[in-house]
Amino acid sequence: MNRFLFTLSLLLIFSSFTNAQPKYEFRGVWVATVDNIDWPSKKNLTTEQQKEEFINLLDMHRKNGMNAVVVQIRPSADAFYSSQLEPWSEWLTGTQGKPPSPYYDPLKFMIEETHKRGMEFHAWMNPYRAVFSIGKSSIAPDNVVRKHPEWFLDYGGKKYFDPGNKDAQKFVESVVGDVVRRYHVDAIHFDDYFYPYRIKGKEFPDWKSYKKYGNGLSLEDWRRSNVDSIIVMLSRIIKKENPYCKFGISPFGVWRNSDKDPDGSDTKAGQTNYDGLYADILLWLKKGWIDYVAPQLYWEMGHRIVAFETLTDWWAHHAYGRQLYIGQGIYRALEPRSYAWHNKNELPNQIKRLREFPEIQGSIFFSSKTFASDPNGWNDSLQNNYYKYPAIPPPMPWIDSARPAEPDLIMNEGLTISKGNTINLYLSQDTVNDLINRYIIYQFADEKNMDTNDPKNIFDIIVTGRDYYTFDLSKIPSSQKRVVIAASALTKTNNESSLSNIIILKKSGDVWKMVR
Repeated sequence: MNRFLFTLSLLLIFSSFTNAQPKYEFRGVWVATVDNIDWPSKKNLTTEQQKEEFINLLDMHRKNGMNAVVVQIRPSADAFYSSQLEPWSEWLTGTQGKPPSPYYDPLKFMIEETHKRGMEFHAWMNPYRAVFSIGKSSIAPDNVVRKHPEWFLDYGGKKYFDPGNKDAQKFVESVVGDVVRRYHVDAIHFDDYFYPYRIKGKEFPDWKSYKKYGNGLSLEDWRRSNVDSIIVMLSRIIKKENPYCKFGISPFGVWRNSDKDPDGSDTKAGQTNYDGLYADILLWLKKGWIDYVAPQLYWEMGHRIVAFETLTDWWAHHAYGRQLYIGQGIYRALEPRSYAWHNKNELPNQIKRLREFPEIQGSIFFSSKTFASDPNGWNDSLQNNYYKYPAIPPPMPWIDSARPAEPDLIMNEGLTISKGNTINLYLSQDTVNDLINRYIIYQFADEKNMDTNDPKNIFDIIVTGRDYYTFDLSKIPSSQKRVVIAASALTKTNNESSLSNIIILKKSGDVWKMVR
C-alpha cells in the first residue's frame, strides 16, 4: 500500500510538471482571409465595419490567452495592404484592385492593434496561388497574371505561379521583401501550398520549365530543388530587410510515411510533404533556413492512419533545434461527422500531450472564427485552465540573445489606497532601445520568493509608450495581505531584462499602504 501511494504521488507530481502552464509558449490563431473565411466576414464591408470586426477578433483571442495572430495578408497574388506590386484583394472590397473606402491600410491597422494588446503579428502569405477560381475570381487589369501569363500554370481550376520559373521566383521574393521592409511584422509565415495537392489522374503541367531547367535531375528532385530555392531566397531577403523578423512554415502534417523512408513517421497518409508537395521541410530545419515550423496536425488522438500523438512525437524528434508549434484543427469540432472532435476532452488532451515535449513550444489554431462558436466550451477551458496565465512567445537565440536593461518602477511614497483599489505605476527606461516594446508586471506575495519563471506571478504584459500602468489591487486574492510589485522589459524578440526595483504594499483591513 505504501509503495502504491509513493508511486501514485510520483505520477501526480510528474503529471503536474509536464502539464503545468509554461512561461514561454507560443499561442497563435490563424486568421484566414481567402474566401472571407475569418476576416472580413464578407466582401465590401465599410472601413469601420472591417476595423470593428478585427478589434473584436483580437479581444476575443487575447481573452482566451493567445499571444499571436497569424493573418493571411496575401491569399492569392493580391494584397491586404498598400502595394505597388500586387492589387488590393477582392476579399477586402469585392473587386480586386479596388482600395478600401474611406481609405486605410488594413495591414498597418492590424499590426498596430495587435501590438497594442502585446501580441505578435505574423504575416501569412501564400507563395504560389495566383487565381483562386479561374472564371470566377476577380482579376485586376494590372494583376501580374495579365502582365506575365507565361509565369503561370492552370491546375484544378486554379492558377499557380510556376515554381520552376526563375522570374516568378524573383517576383515572389520581391513581394515578401517589400512587406518586411515597409511593415513592422514579427514574422513572415507560409502555409502548405507549395506545389499544389495532387489531383488524381492529373499531372501538374510544368513540363516546359522542367525541360528548360531540369539539368538532368529527376522530375521529383527538380521540383524539390525549386521549392528549396525559394525558401533560401525568402530566408535571405527577410533577414536582409529585418534581421529580427522570423520566418515560419506551416506544412502538411506528414513529412514522409515510414514505408517510403525509415526516417518517416508511422503513418499512412495518401499525400506527404516530400513526395506530393515537394517540400523537404526537414532539410530547411537542418540548414536553419526557417526559424519555426508549425505542422498542421488536424487529426484527433487515436486516428488509425495519422494519429495526433504519433505525429507530435515524430515532429518533436525532428525539429533540429528550431522552434516547433503544432497546428491544431479545432474547426473539426464544427464538422457533423468528426465525432472524435465532439468530445470536450479532445482539445485539452492535445494541449496536455504537447506540454509533455520540451521540443514543442506551442500551438497555432485553425481557425479564428471557430472560437466565436465556442465548441465544447473550449473558450472557458482556455481562459480558466490551460491558458489561465499569460505566456510569452519563446525567444530565438540564433536571431538575438541580448538582454535589455531593467526598467525603473516608481510609485508615490507613503501612498495609502483605501478607495478604488488602483494605483498608478510609472515605468521608465534608462537606456534608449527601440527593440523594447513591452513590460512584464509581476506581483509576488513575498519578496523572499520572487519566482519569475512561474507564470502565476505575471500580473500583466503591457506595451511601452505610455507613462503609467494602473495596477488593480482588487485582483489580488483577498487572503493575500502583502504585495510585492516588480517589472521587467521585454524586447521584440522576447528577451527579458532582469527585474526592476520592487514596490511593497501591505494590507490592513481594507487599506493598502506602501511600505517600500
